[in-house]
Amino acid sequence: MSPRASWDAALDLGAPPDDRLVFRGEQPASAGTSVPLPTDLPPALTAALERSGITSLWAHQAEAIAFARQGNHVGITSGTASGKTLAYTVPVLETLLTESHSRALYLSPTKALAQDQARRLHALGLGRDLRVSLVDGDGDTGSRRLARAESNLVLSNPDMVHVGICPHHQRWDEWLSGLSAIIIDEAHVYRGVFGSHVAHVIRRLRRCAALYGASPQLLLASATVGNPHEAFGALTGVDVAIIDDDGAPSPGRDVALWNPTLLDEATGRRASRIQEAVNLVAQLVIDDQRVICFAPGRQLVELILRGVRDELTRRAPALAERVEPYRAGYPPEVRRQIEQRLAGGDLRAVIATNALELGIDIGDLDCAVVVGFPGSVAALRQEWGRAGRRQRGLGVLVLGDDALDQWFARHPQALLDRPVEAIALDPHNPEIRIAHLACAAAEAAVGPRDESILGVHITEDAEAMVQLNPDDFAMTPAGLIWTGLDDPAMRVSLRSTGSEVVTIVDSESGRVLGDVEQDRAPRSVHPGAVHLNLGERYLVTELDLKEGTALVEPFHGDWFTVPRADSTVALDEPEAEEWLGNWRCHLGEAEVATRVTGYQRRRTDDLSVIDSRTLDLPERRYRSAALWITRPPTDDEPTLGGLHAIEHLLAAALPLAVPSDAGDIAGLSTILHPDTLSPTIILHETRPGGAGIVRTAFPALARIAEAARSIVADCPCDSGCPACIQSFSCPSLNEPLDKAMALVLLDELVQNA
Repeated sequence: MSPRASWDAALDLGAPPDDRLVFRGEQPASAGTSVPLPTDLPPALTAALERSGITSLWAHQAEAIAFARQGNHVGITSGTASGKTLAYTVPVLETLLTESHSRALYLSPTKALAQDQARRLHALGLGRDLRVSLVDGDGDTGSRRLARAESNLVLSNPDMVHVGICPHHQRWDEWLSGLSAIIIDEAHVYRGVFGSHVAHVIRRLRRCAALYGASPQLLLASATVGNPHEAFGALTGVDVAIIDDDGAPSPGRDVALWNPTLLDEATGRRASRIQEAVNLVAQLVIDDQRVICFAPGRQLVELILRGVRDELTRRAPALAERVEPYRAGYPPEVRRQIEQRLAGGDLRAVIATNALELGIDIGDLDCAVVVGFPGSVAALRQEWGRAGRRQRGLGVLVLGDDALDQWFARHPQALLDRPVEAIALDPHNPEIRIAHLACAAAEAAVGPRDESILGVHITEDAEAMVQLNPDDFAMTPAGLIWTGLDDPAMRVSLRSTGSEVVTIVDSESGRVLGDVEQDRAPRSVHPGAVHLNLGERYLVTELDLKEGTALVEPFHGDWFTVPRADSTVALDEPEAEEWLGNWRCHLGEAEVATRVTGYQRRRTDDLSVIDSRTLDLPERRYRSAALWITRPPTDDEPTLGGLHAIEHLLAAALPLAVPSDAGDIAGLSTILHPDTLSPTIILHETRPGGAGIVRTAFPALARIAEAARSIVADCPCDSGCPACIQSFSCPSLNEPLDKAMALVLLDELVQNA
């Protein structure tokens, strides 16, 4: 039976007259281009590769290896299963085998990926010539001590470098003195706030190595990205040579877009994407397919898992226990066991967050089902690419009911033909930059000599820090030093711009459930909010921002909450301007003031409003990056509902140009803004200082506006729905909105664009 025939039964569930299968196509197979292994590699390395079945290279691997052997910083970007690992492994192992004092550091965004790399390296059988150690949060001080003393290849992650290696570089002095290479795997993950932080961690690591006379080579591996040279330069602080061809063969893939049934034309409400995913995965498992299903968040993983097991228990009981979840939060030994069962073929399906999007070896899977557009074409390709690595596979996207997903349902080729997006990160974010300056000053005195690694701002930043925080900083002849009583690295979370968090505590058991950034707490854990944790629901009974705690209790009601907020945005003088149709576009900084003023309670089954309640919470003020568009004066005034609708549409279409996560962007619309004296639509980042998202999106505004117009023009609803102008996260609860006026104004925006 052909691979296609084996998943036809599942796809036929959505064929006419049902019409949930809105697109089925194929990505063709391609042949690879191979070249011989270099003849001058160390004999032990050549023998190890041959024992592993590697007797030749794909063309892009050979090119990357040649560049690396010449001493260049190299970034290789190619698709899944294209052999990126070998491209950086060969030059690094060559150096380790021929230079006894040489050391290398491998960084991955997840512990699981580092564990997988360790298994692959041990399998090469190089014995004492290759001494590999894992240094992460799961290890103890003894294992780290052994790694420093014995290992020539350490596998770790940015978090450990941030809090465990750089602040204690004196313990690593001998090891760092031989650091010849830093490998940054899955480099596309380092974007936004996280990427902006990691950019400074890498600079601090390079500086620590320089203290002991080392200048390591940077080797990056990544899925394809739209701006690799710019993004990897911002991430590392060095000029990176990019290898972006892909000479590996591909077995081809069937792809399908699946749109849940429309239940209510007036509201745009569709059948549950969760239940659609459950039915698809269960049918594929019954049809003897090995499946990975990606869901956006822990609670959806648990819900889909429960549904698939229930469906299999009803239809094929023997298969029900061969489906497992995979997400962050599980103990390391549980994750390792799931990975091994999946790679070994014991599991028939795994329901995962994007933790398994990365290059962990999980065996030969047949089908990848993705629930909801994952925010970027690059991420979708990565997730689909986890199946069909050795033989033809199937990739399915189960669409949600929001604007971008429904636009893809109407324009599937626009999704499949779209180039990958640019990565946005901003090492110049002042909040992040200053936080890591404190970390660097605690590691060694910071002076002008460090500008070449840490950045040109550090001298002026250092002088400002002494004046602003004399209790924590001092200027010495050697430079700026940290005089505080604690370790500043422990204050800095790599996933937020601030250091303060609110701890969420179950008031009945006293158990800590997790935490949330303090800046985001009023929206997510305000009093009366329904909070989700590991698939369980809790009701927030108290929020104490001063103490940094939110008390919750188990909740079993049939409703959820949506916060309401009021905002003002003061605009600076623009840094850049351009025309978009007959509107004027601006890029710059803004002062944002926002306050959560209340929330709605809505029924879970039909989303109807039960009631609205008020809150009295403190205002939040911060500066961030913003883009805004203004309409020149005309005789016909736009409606606020039309401007507000365009704000939603532009925010919905923005991920077509730059990957961003829910909550990264907020907006404001007004008939007359005091700083522009014109009708104005503003999109701004919600993190202090921004993370490069709007700056990356600004040059692509014409493309974003075209997509925004298409989203609303193609939507069949009469007056607006979640598939076009409504936004579930709207702080003003979608009031007011005007679809007809939005279309008129968008025509002005895209004319001559």
